[in-house]
Amino acid sequence: MLLDQLLAETARRFPQYELGQTSITKLEKGGSDRSFYRIRMEPDWSLILVRYGESRPENARYGPLGNFLHSLGVRSPRIYGQDPLRGLLWIEDLGDADLWSYRNAPWQELGPLYRSALREIFALHARGDGGLGGLRTEPPFTRDLYAWEQGYFFANCLGRFLHLEASPLARLSALPRLTWIAERLAAFPRHLIHRDFQSQNVLIRAGQAYLIDFQGMRLGLASYDLASLLYDPYVALHAEQREELRSYYGSLWREASLTPPEDLGEAFDWAALQRLMQALGAYGYLGLVKKKEKFLRYIPVALRLLAEVLQRIPGLEPLLAQVELSLAALRQETRKRGREASRPA
Repeated sequence: MLLDQLLAETARRFPQYELGQTSITKLEKGGSDRSFYRIRMEPDWSLILVRYGESRPENARYGPLGNFLHSLGVRSPRIYGQDPLRGLLWIEDLGDADLWSYRNAPWQELGPLYRSALREIFALHARGDGGLGGLRTEPPFTRDLYAWEQGYFFANCLGRFLHLEASPLARLSALPRLTWIAERLAAFPRHLIHRDFQSQNVLIRAGQAYLIDFQGMRLGLASYDLASLLYDPYVALHAEQREELRSYYGSLWREASLTPPEDLGEAFDWAALQRLMQALGAYGYLGLVKKKEKFLRYIPVALRLLAEVLQRIPGLEPLLAQVELSLAALRQETRKRGREASRPA
């Protein structure tokens, strides 16, 4: 669809605005297969138009799930309208400032923003495992989905990006502890979760966090969402900051007179392992298969975080050793490129 067609569709949706007074700007956004446009309807009001295809059915669920989040009181963009046949969605324009934008801010400014994000995700988690009122979500986390995430990491990070040979790759992917972790995580009671709760999916407006990109919502573990934010490779938090935020999240359950989910204990490291494996697999796939090379730059940070988590999980020592070897090789390659770049022409 051409830009003038998108404007025409928007004008039909909002007839109170004259087409000649509107403007449209395409926005760049992450690894999504959707297209985003900011349409300015008048000097002081704009909206976001999302265009999506049929390749990922969950994209069509954004509108209904957004309305559901509003019914819970969770901050998220208002849904102005949706045209499922054309794959168009009109939502509130909350600006461009996400949590990632504040990554270099001092902790006294950044910490409250993270706590705001945790309050919003808590409101979703506290809903438990029901109450969708017939709305569809993505299939829930199961043993097979956890195993798929592990395989995604081995195939696209260790294999495709780091070029680990087939034999050691097979040995590592068959570690019994990985199967055990997938089975244990799948056995915990599940809650509604965001599934991609990281800094670029949290917008900040007037000091408050708003959740976006929640179309992957499903039943899973609160610890998975929490680990997604605290072990986010886009914003490498310090260990003390992660522990402070983890404690704060636990306090939200107690203040609401609710029992915190069982998976927030020892299983938190297992959830962090899963999330980091999924993220590393995604970076490799998006960077090398989809040719979105900017994602490759986050692999070293994510590997460092993965090594930190692996140090606390017995039974995965061979995988830890391989990750540390890969990190050393990446550091050596970075130093080599730096020396070559500094040589006189």
